[in-house]
Amino acid sequence: MEGTIKSPANYVPLTPISFLDRSAVVYGNRTSVVYGSVSYTWRQTRDRCVRIASALSDLGISTGDMVSVLAPNVPAMVELHFGVPMAGALLCTLNIRHDSALVAVLLKHSGTKVLFADQQFLQIAQGACEILSKKGDKVPLLVLIQDPLAQSVSGKKKIMEYEDVVAMGKSDFQVKRPNDECDAISVNYTSGTTSSPKGVVYSHRGAYLNALAAVLLNEMHSSPTYLWTNPMFHCNGWCLLWGVTAIGGTNVCLRNVTAKGIFDNISQHKVTHMGGAPTILNMIVNARESEKKPLPGKVSFMTGAAPPPPHVIYKMEELGFLMHHSYGLTETYGPGTVCTWKPEWESLPKEQQAKMKARQGVNHLGIEEIDVKDPVTMQSLPADGVAMGEVVFRGNTVMNGYLKNPEATKEAFKGGWFWSGDLGVKHPDGYIELKDRSKDIIISGGENISSIEVESVLFTHPCVLEAAVVGRPDEYWGETACAFVKLKDGAKASAKEIISYCRERIPHYMAPRSIVFEDLPKTSTGKVQKFVLRTKAKAMGSLSKKGTSKL
Repeated sequence: MEGTIKSPANYVPLTPISFLDRSAVVYGNRTSVVYGSVSYTWRQTRDRCVRIASALSDLGISTGDMVSVLAPNVPAMVELHFGVPMAGALLCTLNIRHDSALVAVLLKHSGTKVLFADQQFLQIAQGACEILSKKGDKVPLLVLIQDPLAQSVSGKKKIMEYEDVVAMGKSDFQVKRPNDECDAISVNYTSGTTSSPKGVVYSHRGAYLNALAAVLLNEMHSSPTYLWTNPMFHCNGWCLLWGVTAIGGTNVCLRNVTAKGIFDNISQHKVTHMGGAPTILNMIVNARESEKKPLPGKVSFMTGAAPPPPHVIYKMEELGFLMHHSYGLTETYGPGTVCTWKPEWESLPKEQQAKMKARQGVNHLGIEEIDVKDPVTMQSLPADGVAMGEVVFRGNTVMNGYLKNPEATKEAFKGGWFWSGDLGVKHPDGYIELKDRSKDIIISGGENISSIEVESVLFTHPCVLEAAVVGRPDEYWGETACAFVKLKDGAKASAKEIISYCRERIPHYMAPRSIVFEDLPKTSTGKVQKFVLRTKAKAMGSLSKKGTSKL
């Protein structure tokens, strides 16, 4: 249009760096980070982040270089989410459950030049560096993050320490901002395979938008107090490491997540918001009475990572938590949808309300559109709550792509959508509900069994603490449902009793035909490792013999 121009006056590339700049002014004296006896203000945090950026620049880090970190929920993780991009570099947050061999693979694939490692994981980091050295690959500079609340560690040879990096930086360093808001800000690895690791690339633009979307879907007010019970390394803390900064909140860091630690910190710091996978919910609702403390006020809790059982949501709200259910993937910067609450649902029975909240919901403001499509025809399926297809996304908070893997990126974006691999239905009101991962659906006698639906029933059994359902190969049915169950402390229940309990509540063909009592293997983000359970179920062999159909 005549008379309009695009200039620095009306266009500045979006970046989360601007959140920190603003909060250092607006909330300068407010506490930014708390970790035991250690605390900083937002003015101090910005100064430390600028110094980190300056030091990295002096160490040879320049625009586009990769800096990795292997650390739990400690203050350094908050600072590195700003200090690294302020140097023009990309931040790669590594899963703290990886061993040295896998860390070495990811360091090589990402081209990491500096590796920050918390003292708890120093040996893993050193082991990874030794593997790279023996193979003749480039070894990153290792920087040790000492825990200020624990005894310092030291190796045989002197290692550069995190606080040394902060001290060597200059406060007047000229922060580097992206020339293009679509430039990369971070990489998050989704896969634990050594053959083709998938590094999901986030942009400054996507991180900025999803941080604000996460603040909105959490219904955060100005200056919230956020307790870190979900891993900061996972999807950059669901983008809330940037989001909490945007509104001058306080980050309460928690190295080891326990029920006692959760209730103690909520009480001490008057926590207003927190989040985590259903395993964290389970930890809270099944806490010992001696560990529980009355909540100082309503605590908003955003759950995701795996579909939460309605029964657990109901129990959380009985304790005084306000539940927000979000759904997304690493490729959608973490949360991509939210089960937005409707006032007309207030009149429903509490159990029905919990079922409504367990749905994955609608796209948040950073995602343009979600749909359920037939993966073969790519056509949208009817919104009838029955037709099951693959959940797809498109919008401004979908990843740039997979690092150094154009073929995988092309496949993920076929037809102009991101294909999630999750199977679900769309209800008449437009809300989606997951039924399973495409690889987790159980096909028994030609019928589809949703492991999520069966697990939801198992969670309502008074003796069941955790449950996961996978397919067990069967000579007659093809597959049958096999449930792996962990009982509550002191509880007793037989396999026959649990199977009967399920058959009273869901169709017989859906009910588990075999029950295994054991602890469930999990990832560090709280997801049950179903591939491990599928291997165990396969080794168990078939229940029925060919030609027999006994249920």
